[in-house]
Amino acid sequence: MRIGILSRAPSSYATKRLRKAADDRGHDVQVLDTLRFAIDLASDEPDLQYRGRPLPDFDIIIPRIGASITYFGTAVVRQFEQMDVYTPNSASAIAASRDKLRAFQILSRYDIGIPKSTYVRDRKDVPAAIQRVGGAPVVIKLIEGTQGIGVILAPDADIAEAIVETLHSADQNVIMQQFIDESRGRDIRAFVIGNRVVASMRRTASGNEFRSNLHRGGTIAPVDITPAYERAAVRAAQILGLHVAGVDLLESKNGPLVIEVNSSPGLQGIEAATGLDVAGAIMDYVANQVGFPTLDVRQKLGMAAGYGVAEIVVREGSDLVGQTIDGADLRGKDISVLTLQQGISVIPNPDPHRILQANDRLTCFGRLESMRGLIPDRRKRRVAIDQLPGEPL
Repeated sequence: MRIGILSRAPSSYATKRLRKAADDRGHDVQVLDTLRFAIDLASDEPDLQYRGRPLPDFDIIIPRIGASITYFGTAVVRQFEQMDVYTPNSASAIAASRDKLRAFQILSRYDIGIPKSTYVRDRKDVPAAIQRVGGAPVVIKLIEGTQGIGVILAPDADIAEAIVETLHSADQNVIMQQFIDESRGRDIRAFVIGNRVVASMRRTASGNEFRSNLHRGGTIAPVDITPAYERAAVRAAQILGLHVAGVDLLESKNGPLVIEVNSSPGLQGIEAATGLDVAGAIMDYVANQVGFPTLDVRQKLGMAAGYGVAEIVVREGSDLVGQTIDGADLRGKDISVLTLQQGISVIPNPDPHRILQANDRLTCFGRLESMRGLIPDRRKRRVAIDQLPGEPL
């Protein structure tokens, strides 16, 4: 197969390891400088130029998109997707994971442990925000920081306010997070490929440093993680749409807490700590998945007039509770159930005799008018509008 590695650093450890793994398996591999592409929207079909010339066909691309070129890099990946070239990490998944706020917004909807987090822009809202995450000390993070850069531990509320105000004045967006004292100076990096963790290591900070990143002088050691930690890592990557990811977790007294999902995780640390061929595992996975390029289900299926994709939540007291999928006569209403989520389990193509329970989530494709009556009313907010402080809306 012809494989392209999108990387601006051909001599980096990760790029060289991926290239060797592809060579060892007999693939035709080429490292492509991400910034040397031109996105061609003038042709009859989606196309790309590389270094001013037509691009040959590729079966697979593996994006290694640096934070400084996220916008252009994801645009290139998106164009490959339009050309039906397989990539383990889609453009939208890379963009979502790169933006810490966006990633936490997505994860917060699901049963995934994350530290208490908040985002504000007005300095007058900072004191209340600090209290919402448990008070000082508080962790302040740049939304697009990497390798521990832009992560600050503020020991008290006054210092936290001053830091946030300073960063806002420099036009930087930050989030504030609960400080997990019992995990101070250490975390777990779980390397997810597909639906499993293939390697994991514990990172420990050096001296009084609370950031455990290797780039900050931290040390690494292999670790056998429990099923709960593996489940959290795999689900976090899947929710964000990443099939190759490094998921960082804190070891809190209440279980695993996801603090970051990295779409271009480094290989040097994880391979050194575990002795495992992670690069080879990536190549084996992508070669097995090449026939399944990224598909925007809502976009594709929504093109049928009057049809679309919707999520139906089975609320407590709904007529659907206690019925089977067949008994609810969804097929008779021209509705197909694509997946059923019960708790943390996602069941594709569920058995029509499966009994529906309260809080089940059905991802369905069908006639919009038929689904409209099954979509419950939005839950009311806890605070009425007339209770909000300040001027009337």
